[in-house]
Amino acid sequence: MRLTGTVHIIGAGLAGLSTAVHLVEAGRRVIVYESSGHAGGRCRSFYDEHLGRSIDNGNHLILSGNQAAERYLRITGGTEGFIAPDFAEYPFVDLETGERWAVRPDRGAIPWSLLFQRNRIPGSRVIDYLRGMRLSRAAQNATVWACLGDSGILYNRFWEPLAVSVLNTPADEASAALLWPVIRETFGRGEAACRPLIARKGLSDALVDPALEFIEDHGGVLRMNERVTSLKTDRSTVSAISAQSGEVTVESEDTVVVAVPAPVAGGLLPGLIVPDVFEPIVNAHFLLPDPIESIRFLGLVGGICHWLFVRGDVASVTVSAARDLAALPGDKIADRMWPEVLAALGLRDIGLGRYRIIKEKRATFSQTPEQIGRRPGPHSDFDNLMIAGDWTDTGLPATIEGSIRSGETVAAKIKEGV
Repeated sequence: MRLTGTVHIIGAGLAGLSTAVHLVEAGRRVIVYESSGHAGGRCRSFYDEHLGRSIDNGNHLILSGNQAAERYLRITGGTEGFIAPDFAEYPFVDLETGERWAVRPDRGAIPWSLLFQRNRIPGSRVIDYLRGMRLSRAAQNATVWACLGDSGILYNRFWEPLAVSVLNTPADEASAALLWPVIRETFGRGEAACRPLIARKGLSDALVDPALEFIEDHGGVLRMNERVTSLKTDRSTVSAISAQSGEVTVESEDTVVVAVPAPVAGGLLPGLIVPDVFEPIVNAHFLLPDPIESIRFLGLVGGICHWLFVRGDVASVTVSAARDLAALPGDKIADRMWPEVLAALGLRDIGLGRYRIIKEKRATFSQTPEQIGRRPGPHSDFDNLMIAGDWTDTGLPATIEGSIRSGETVAAKIKEGV
Protein backbone atom coordinates (compact mmCIF):
# COMPACT_ATOMS: atom_id res chain seq x y z
CA MET A 1 0.00 0.00 0.00
CA ARG A 2 1.17 3.52 -0.85
CA LEU A 3 2.45 5.77 1.94
CA THR A 4 2.11 8.92 -0.13
CA GLY A 5 -0.05 10.13 -2.99
CA THR A 6 -3.76 10.87 -3.22
CA VAL A 7 -6.39 8.57 -1.76
CA HIS A 8 -9.44 8.35 -4.04
CA ILE A 9 -12.49 7.35 -1.97
CA ILE A 10 -15.53 6.18 -3.90
CA GLY A 11 -18.65 6.71 -1.79
CA ALA A 12 -19.55 9.29 0.87
CA GLY A 13 -21.54 7.08 3.20
CA LEU A 14 -20.30 6.72 6.76
CA ALA A 15 -17.60 4.23 5.76
CA GLY A 16 -16.23 6.59 3.12
CA LEU A 17 -16.49 9.61 5.40
CA SER A 18 -14.75 7.75 8.22
CA THR A 19 -11.92 6.76 5.88
CA ALA A 20 -11.55 10.34 4.69
CA VAL A 21 -11.71 11.88 8.17
CA HIS A 22 -8.96 9.67 9.57
CA LEU A 23 -6.75 10.21 6.52
CA VAL A 24 -7.02 13.99 6.30
CA GLU A 25 -6.40 14.19 10.04
CA ALA A 26 -3.07 12.50 9.30
CA GLY A 27 -2.29 14.97 6.52
CA ARG A 28 -3.14 12.76 3.55
CA ARG A 29 -4.66 14.22 0.38
CA VAL A 30 -8.13 12.83 -0.22
CA ILE A 31 -10.70 13.05 -3.00
CA VAL A 32 -14.21 11.72 -2.27
CA TYR A 33 -16.51 10.78 -5.16
CA GLU A 34 -20.25 10.58 -4.38
CA SER A 35 -22.85 9.66 -6.98
CA SER A 36 -25.69 11.57 -5.28
CA GLY A 37 -26.01 15.15 -4.19
CA HIS A 38 -25.79 14.33 -0.49
CA ALA A 39 -23.45 12.44 1.80
CA GLY A 40 -24.27 9.97 4.55
CA GLY A 41 -25.79 7.18 2.48
CA ARG A 42 -28.57 5.51 4.48
CA CYS A 43 -27.73 7.65 7.51
CA ARG A 44 -28.81 11.21 6.77
CA SER A 45 -31.46 13.86 7.30
CA PHE A 46 -33.61 15.77 4.85
CA TYR A 47 -36.45 18.30 4.84
CA ASP A 48 -39.78 16.69 4.05
CA GLU A 49 -42.15 19.10 2.31
CA HIS A 50 -45.29 17.14 3.21
CA LEU A 51 -44.52 17.05 6.94
CA GLY A 52 -42.88 20.45 6.97
CA ARG A 53 -40.16 19.02 9.18
CA SER A 54 -36.58 17.81 8.91
CA ILE A 55 -36.50 14.05 9.42
CA ASP A 56 -33.96 11.23 9.29
CA ASN A 57 -34.32 8.65 6.55
CA GLY A 58 -33.96 6.04 9.28
CA ASN A 59 -33.75 5.87 13.06
CA HIS A 60 -30.40 4.93 14.59
CA LEU A 61 -29.00 4.60 18.09
CA ILE A 62 -25.32 4.97 18.92
CA LEU A 63 -24.22 3.56 22.25
CA SER A 64 -21.62 5.13 24.50
CA GLY A 65 -19.54 1.95 24.15
CA ASN A 66 -19.21 2.38 20.38
CA GLN A 67 -15.56 3.33 20.47
CA ALA A 68 -15.00 3.89 16.73
CA ALA A 69 -18.02 6.19 16.58
CA GLU A 70 -16.76 8.06 19.64
CA ARG A 71 -13.34 8.63 18.02
CA TYR A 72 -14.95 9.75 14.76
CA LEU A 73 -17.25 12.23 16.53
CA ARG A 74 -14.42 13.57 18.66
CA ILE A 75 -12.31 14.26 15.57
CA THR A 76 -15.09 15.89 13.56
CA GLY A 77 -16.61 17.81 16.45
CA GLY A 78 -19.95 16.06 16.04
CA THR A 79 -20.22 14.94 19.67
CA GLU A 80 -22.47 17.86 20.59
CA GLY A 81 -24.93 16.67 17.96
CA PHE A 82 -26.01 13.86 20.29
CA ILE A 83 -27.99 13.90 23.50
CA ALA A 84 -26.11 11.87 26.09
CA PRO A 85 -28.19 10.68 29.09
CA ASP A 86 -26.76 10.53 32.60
CA PHE A 87 -27.39 6.78 32.79
CA ALA A 88 -28.47 3.92 30.55
CA GLU A 89 -32.16 3.12 30.41
CA TYR A 90 -34.21 1.38 27.73
CA PRO A 91 -37.97 1.81 28.22
CA PHE A 92 -40.28 -0.82 26.71
CA VAL A 93 -44.00 -1.29 26.28
CA ASP A 94 -45.85 -4.48 25.39
CA LEU A 95 -48.54 -3.34 22.97
CA GLU A 96 -50.52 -6.53 23.52
CA THR A 97 -50.71 -6.44 27.32
CA GLY A 98 -50.04 -2.78 28.06
CA GLU A 99 -47.19 -3.64 30.47
CA ARG A 100 -44.29 -1.19 30.68
CA TRP A 101 -40.78 -1.68 32.02
CA ALA A 102 -37.25 -0.42 31.59
CA VAL A 103 -33.97 -2.24 31.07
CA ARG A 104 -31.33 -0.64 33.31
CA PRO A 105 -27.85 -2.19 33.04
CA ASP A 106 -25.71 -2.49 36.15
CA ARG A 107 -22.64 -0.33 36.69
CA GLY A 108 -20.38 -3.35 36.48
CA ALA A 109 -20.11 -6.13 33.95
CA ILE A 110 -21.86 -8.61 36.28
CA PRO A 111 -25.61 -7.77 36.53
CA TRP A 112 -26.05 -8.45 40.24
CA SER A 113 -29.29 -6.47 40.33
CA LEU A 114 -31.03 -9.22 38.35
CA LEU A 115 -31.07 -11.33 41.50
CA PHE A 116 -34.01 -9.17 42.57
CA GLN A 117 -37.27 -9.68 40.70
CA ARG A 118 -38.09 -5.96 40.63
CA ASN A 119 -35.04 -5.37 38.43
CA ARG A 120 -35.90 -8.04 35.88
CA ILE A 121 -38.11 -7.80 32.81
CA PRO A 122 -41.65 -8.82 33.88
CA GLY A 123 -42.07 -12.59 33.72
CA SER A 124 -38.36 -13.37 33.31
CA ARG A 125 -36.12 -15.52 35.51
CA VAL A 126 -32.45 -15.23 36.45
CA ILE A 127 -31.61 -18.39 34.50
CA ASP A 128 -33.04 -16.81 31.35
CA TYR A 129 -30.39 -14.08 31.55
CA LEU A 130 -27.61 -16.56 32.23
CA ARG A 131 -28.48 -18.33 29.00
CA GLY A 132 -27.28 -15.19 27.21
CA MET A 133 -23.70 -16.34 27.79
CA ARG A 134 -24.28 -18.99 25.15
CA LEU A 135 -23.71 -16.24 22.62
CA SER A 136 -20.05 -16.06 23.65
CA ARG A 137 -19.44 -19.59 22.43
CA ALA A 138 -21.98 -19.75 19.62
CA ALA A 139 -20.95 -21.77 16.59
CA GLN A 140 -20.52 -19.88 13.34
CA ASN A 141 -23.63 -21.53 11.90
CA ALA A 142 -25.82 -21.00 14.99
CA THR A 143 -28.81 -18.68 14.92
CA VAL A 144 -30.04 -16.44 17.73
CA TRP A 145 -33.12 -18.63 18.10
CA ALA A 146 -31.03 -21.78 18.36
CA CYS A 147 -28.98 -20.20 21.18
CA LEU A 148 -31.64 -18.35 23.12
CA GLY A 149 -35.04 -19.54 21.98
CA ASP A 150 -35.61 -21.39 25.27
CA SER A 151 -35.20 -18.21 27.35
CA GLY A 152 -38.92 -17.89 27.97
CA ILE A 153 -40.54 -14.50 27.98
CA LEU A 154 -37.10 -12.86 28.06
CA TYR A 155 -36.60 -14.01 24.49
CA ASN A 156 -39.75 -12.22 23.32
CA ARG A 157 -39.18 -9.13 25.42
CA PHE A 158 -35.43 -8.65 25.07
CA TRP A 159 -33.32 -11.07 23.04
CA GLU A 160 -35.46 -11.16 19.91
CA PRO A 161 -36.09 -7.36 19.77
CA LEU A 162 -32.39 -6.73 20.38
CA ALA A 163 -31.26 -9.24 17.75
CA VAL A 164 -33.67 -8.04 15.07
CA SER A 165 -32.80 -4.38 15.61
CA VAL A 166 -29.03 -4.99 15.64
CA LEU A 167 -28.86 -7.61 12.88
CA ASN A 168 -31.89 -6.55 10.79
CA THR A 169 -32.60 -10.23 10.19
CA PRO A 170 -35.27 -12.52 11.67
CA ALA A 171 -33.88 -14.05 14.86
CA ASP A 172 -34.46 -17.60 13.66
CA GLU A 173 -32.10 -16.87 10.74
CA ALA A 174 -29.71 -14.30 12.24
CA SER A 175 -26.17 -15.18 13.31
CA ALA A 176 -25.75 -15.60 17.07
CA ALA A 177 -21.99 -15.24 16.74
CA LEU A 178 -22.37 -11.80 15.19
CA LEU A 179 -24.61 -10.57 18.01
CA TRP A 180 -22.04 -11.44 20.68
CA PRO A 181 -19.47 -8.67 19.86
CA VAL A 182 -22.21 -6.06 20.32
CA ILE A 183 -23.12 -7.47 23.74
CA ARG A 184 -19.44 -7.75 24.73
CA GLU A 185 -18.58 -4.16 23.79
CA THR A 186 -21.65 -2.53 25.36
CA PHE A 187 -23.74 -4.41 27.95
CA GLY A 188 -20.72 -6.56 28.78
CA ARG A 189 -18.81 -3.47 29.95
CA GLY A 190 -21.49 -2.14 32.25
CA GLU A 191 -23.88 0.79 32.31
CA ALA A 192 -21.41 3.49 31.22
CA ALA A 193 -20.80 1.65 27.91
CA CYS A 194 -24.42 1.26 26.88
CA ARG A 195 -25.96 4.68 27.29
CA PRO A 196 -28.13 5.40 24.23
CA LEU A 197 -27.04 8.48 22.29
CA ILE A 198 -29.77 10.11 20.19
CA ALA A 199 -29.19 12.75 17.54
CA ARG A 200 -30.23 16.12 18.93
CA LYS A 201 -31.42 17.60 15.62
CA GLY A 202 -30.79 14.86 13.08
CA LEU A 203 -28.25 12.37 11.79
CA SER A 204 -26.77 14.72 9.20
CA ASP A 205 -26.25 17.44 11.78
CA ALA A 206 -24.31 15.05 14.03
CA LEU A 207 -22.64 12.48 11.80
CA VAL A 208 -22.39 13.89 8.30
CA ASP A 209 -22.11 17.69 8.14
CA PRO A 210 -19.28 17.99 10.72
CA ALA A 211 -17.33 15.33 8.81
CA LEU A 212 -17.76 17.11 5.48
CA GLU A 213 -16.61 20.37 7.01
CA PHE A 214 -13.62 18.67 8.65
CA ILE A 215 -12.57 17.02 5.40
CA GLU A 216 -12.72 20.25 3.42
CA ASP A 217 -11.03 22.27 6.18
CA HIS A 218 -8.12 19.82 6.02
CA GLY A 219 -7.66 20.01 2.27
CA GLY A 220 -9.92 17.15 1.20
CA VAL A 221 -11.90 17.44 -2.03
CA LEU A 222 -15.58 16.46 -2.25
CA ARG A 223 -17.00 15.67 -5.66
CA MET A 224 -20.75 15.33 -5.26
CA ASN A 225 -23.00 14.10 -8.10
CA GLU A 226 -19.94 12.32 -9.45
CA ARG A 227 -20.84 8.72 -10.22
CA VAL A 228 -17.96 6.34 -10.73
CA THR A 229 -18.96 3.99 -13.54
CA SER A 230 -15.94 1.69 -13.72
CA LEU A 231 -12.35 1.13 -12.71
CA LYS A 232 -9.58 0.54 -15.22
CA THR A 233 -7.00 -1.99 -14.13
CA ASP A 234 -3.50 -2.86 -15.28
CA ARG A 235 -2.50 -6.27 -13.98
CA SER A 236 -2.35 -5.88 -10.20
CA THR A 237 -3.26 -2.18 -9.89
CA VAL A 238 -6.08 0.23 -10.62
CA SER A 239 -4.85 2.69 -13.23
CA ALA A 240 -7.84 4.97 -13.74
CA ILE A 241 -11.27 5.87 -12.42
CA SER A 242 -14.03 6.40 -14.98
CA ALA A 243 -16.50 8.96 -13.67
CA GLN A 244 -19.34 11.00 -15.09
CA SER A 245 -17.17 14.07 -15.62
CA GLY A 246 -14.36 12.11 -17.24
CA GLU A 247 -11.49 9.78 -16.52
CA VAL A 248 -9.22 10.28 -13.51
CA THR A 249 -5.71 8.85 -13.70
CA VAL A 250 -4.61 6.92 -10.62
CA GLU A 251 -0.93 7.75 -10.18
CA SER A 252 1.62 5.21 -9.05
CA GLU A 253 1.59 6.47 -5.45
CA ASP A 254 -2.19 6.80 -5.22
CA THR A 255 -4.64 4.52 -3.43
CA VAL A 256 -8.28 3.79 -4.26
CA VAL A 257 -10.89 2.95 -1.62
CA VAL A 258 -14.22 1.48 -2.69
CA ALA A 259 -16.74 2.46 0.02
CA VAL A 260 -20.08 1.82 -1.69
CA PRO A 261 -22.91 -0.68 -1.06
CA ALA A 262 -22.13 -4.33 -1.72
CA PRO A 263 -23.97 -4.62 -5.07
CA VAL A 264 -22.22 -1.50 -6.40
CA ALA A 265 -18.85 -2.76 -5.22
CA GLY A 266 -19.50 -6.07 -6.94
CA GLY A 267 -20.19 -4.19 -10.17
CA LEU A 268 -16.99 -2.15 -9.92
CA LEU A 269 -14.89 -5.19 -9.02
CA PRO A 270 -16.04 -8.21 -11.03
CA GLY A 271 -15.12 -11.40 -9.24
CA LEU A 272 -15.39 -9.85 -5.76
CA ILE A 273 -17.52 -12.05 -3.52
CA VAL A 274 -19.99 -9.90 -1.61
CA PRO A 275 -23.21 -10.52 0.35
CA ASP A 276 -26.05 -10.92 -2.14
CA VAL A 277 -29.16 -11.27 0.04
CA PHE A 278 -30.57 -8.16 1.68
CA GLU A 279 -33.15 -7.16 4.28
CA PRO A 280 -35.51 -4.18 4.28
CA ILE A 281 -36.24 -1.63 6.98
CA VAL A 282 -39.44 0.41 7.06
CA ASN A 283 -39.41 3.80 8.77
CA ALA A 284 -42.49 5.91 9.33
CA HIS A 285 -42.68 9.52 10.48
CA PHE A 286 -45.95 10.81 11.95
CA LEU A 287 -46.79 14.42 12.72
CA LEU A 288 -48.29 14.66 16.21
CA PRO A 289 -50.91 17.22 17.30
CA ASP A 290 -48.52 18.59 19.95
CA PRO A 291 -44.83 18.18 20.85
CA ILE A 292 -43.90 15.51 23.38
CA GLU A 293 -40.86 16.24 25.50
CA SER A 294 -41.15 13.43 28.07
CA ILE A 295 -40.31 10.56 25.70
CA ARG A 296 -37.25 10.19 23.48
CA PHE A 297 -37.52 6.56 22.48
CA LEU A 298 -39.39 3.38 23.32
CA GLY A 299 -38.87 -0.27 22.51
CA LEU A 300 -42.12 -1.88 21.35
CA VAL A 301 -43.07 -5.57 21.53
CA GLY A 302 -46.33 -7.35 20.87
CA GLY A 303 -47.09 -5.46 17.65
CA ILE A 304 -45.61 -4.69 14.26
CA CYS A 305 -43.57 -1.65 15.37
CA HIS A 306 -40.14 -2.22 16.91
CA TRP A 307 -38.81 1.18 18.03
CA LEU A 308 -40.44 4.58 18.46
CA PHE A 309 -38.43 7.82 18.55
CA VAL A 310 -39.89 11.20 19.39
CA ARG A 311 -38.39 14.53 18.42
CA GLY A 312 -40.73 17.41 19.20
CA ASP A 313 -43.98 16.82 17.34
CA VAL A 314 -42.70 14.02 15.11
CA ALA A 315 -42.98 10.36 16.13
CA SER A 316 -40.74 8.09 14.08
CA VAL A 317 -41.18 4.33 13.94
CA THR A 318 -38.70 1.69 12.80
CA VAL A 319 -39.50 -1.87 11.77
CA SER A 320 -36.44 -4.02 11.04
CA ALA A 321 -36.36 -7.14 8.86
CA ALA A 322 -39.66 -5.84 7.49
CA ARG A 323 -40.07 -8.28 4.62
CA ASP A 324 -43.87 -8.46 4.62
CA LEU A 325 -44.47 -4.88 5.70
CA ALA A 326 -42.25 -3.42 2.98
CA ALA A 327 -44.45 -5.09 0.36
CA LEU A 328 -47.51 -3.07 1.44
CA PRO A 329 -48.43 0.37 0.09
CA GLY A 330 -47.61 3.31 2.32
CA ASP A 331 -51.18 4.06 3.36
CA LYS A 332 -51.70 0.49 4.56
CA ILE A 333 -48.48 0.67 6.57
CA ALA A 334 -49.52 3.94 8.20
CA ASP A 335 -52.99 2.61 9.06
CA ARG A 336 -51.45 -0.40 10.82
CA MET A 337 -48.80 1.60 12.68
CA TRP A 338 -50.80 4.59 13.89
CA PRO A 339 -52.88 2.80 16.59
CA GLU A 340 -49.65 1.35 18.00
CA VAL A 341 -48.03 4.80 18.07
CA LEU A 342 -51.02 6.19 19.99
CA ALA A 343 -50.97 3.29 22.46
CA ALA A 344 -47.23 3.58 23.03
CA LEU A 345 -47.44 7.32 23.66
CA GLY A 346 -50.52 6.99 25.86
CA LEU A 347 -52.60 9.22 23.60
CA ARG A 348 -56.34 9.07 23.11
CA ASP A 349 -57.88 8.15 19.77
CA ILE A 350 -56.53 10.77 17.37
CA GLY A 351 -57.09 10.64 13.65
CA LEU A 352 -54.14 9.89 11.41
CA GLY A 353 -52.59 13.14 10.20
CA ARG A 354 -49.64 13.81 7.95
CA TYR A 355 -47.02 11.08 7.68
CA ARG A 356 -44.11 9.90 5.58
CA ILE A 357 -43.23 6.25 4.92
CA ILE A 358 -39.65 5.41 3.92
CA LYS A 359 -38.76 1.93 2.70
CA GLU A 360 -35.12 0.92 2.55
CA LYS A 361 -35.47 -2.31 0.58
CA ARG A 362 -31.74 -3.09 0.83
CA ALA A 363 -31.04 -1.52 4.21
CA THR A 364 -28.42 -4.12 5.18
CA PHE A 365 -27.28 -7.48 3.98
CA SER A 366 -29.06 -10.45 5.53
CA GLN A 367 -26.86 -11.26 8.50
CA THR A 368 -27.20 -15.01 8.39
CA PRO A 369 -24.26 -17.39 8.87
CA GLU A 370 -24.17 -18.06 5.12
CA GLN A 371 -24.12 -14.41 4.11
CA ILE A 372 -21.53 -13.50 6.76
CA GLY A 373 -19.21 -15.94 5.00
CA ARG A 374 -19.42 -13.71 1.91
CA ARG A 375 -18.03 -10.61 3.64
CA PRO A 376 -14.67 -9.59 2.16
CA GLY A 377 -11.84 -8.12 4.20
CA PRO A 378 -10.42 -4.62 3.60
CA HIS A 379 -7.83 -5.80 1.07
CA SER A 380 -8.59 -6.59 -2.57
CA ASP A 381 -6.85 -8.39 -5.41
CA PHE A 382 -5.29 -5.07 -6.44
CA ASP A 383 -2.23 -3.65 -4.71
CA ASN A 384 -3.58 -0.10 -4.59
CA LEU A 385 -7.26 -0.75 -3.79
CA MET A 386 -9.04 -1.31 -0.48
CA ILE A 387 -12.66 -1.89 0.49
CA ALA A 388 -14.75 -0.30 3.25
CA GLY A 389 -18.37 -0.66 4.28
CA ASP A 390 -20.61 -2.10 6.97
CA TRP A 391 -20.98 -5.19 4.75
CA THR A 392 -17.27 -5.99 4.87
CA ASP A 393 -15.73 -8.25 7.49
CA THR A 394 -15.54 -5.82 10.40
CA GLY A 395 -16.33 -8.40 13.07
CA LEU A 396 -19.47 -6.39 13.81
CA PRO A 397 -22.98 -6.30 12.38
CA ALA A 398 -23.93 -3.80 9.66
CA THR A 399 -24.42 -0.87 12.04
CA ILE A 400 -23.18 2.71 12.31
CA GLU A 401 -20.34 1.46 14.50
CA GLY A 402 -19.48 -1.17 11.90
CA SER A 403 -19.45 1.39 9.08
CA ILE A 404 -17.26 3.85 10.94
CA ARG A 405 -14.90 1.13 12.16
CA SER A 406 -14.44 -0.21 8.64
CA GLY A 407 -13.34 3.23 7.43
CA GLU A 408 -11.04 3.69 10.40
CA THR A 409 -9.45 0.29 9.74
CA VAL A 410 -8.86 1.03 6.07
CA ALA A 411 -7.40 4.45 6.87
CA ALA A 412 -5.03 2.92 9.43
CA LYS A 413 -3.76 0.35 6.93
CA ILE A 414 -3.20 3.03 4.30
CA LYS A 415 -1.28 5.21 6.77
CA GLU A 416 0.84 2.24 7.83
CA GLY A 417 1.42 1.08 4.26
CA VAL A 418 0.00 -2.35 5.09
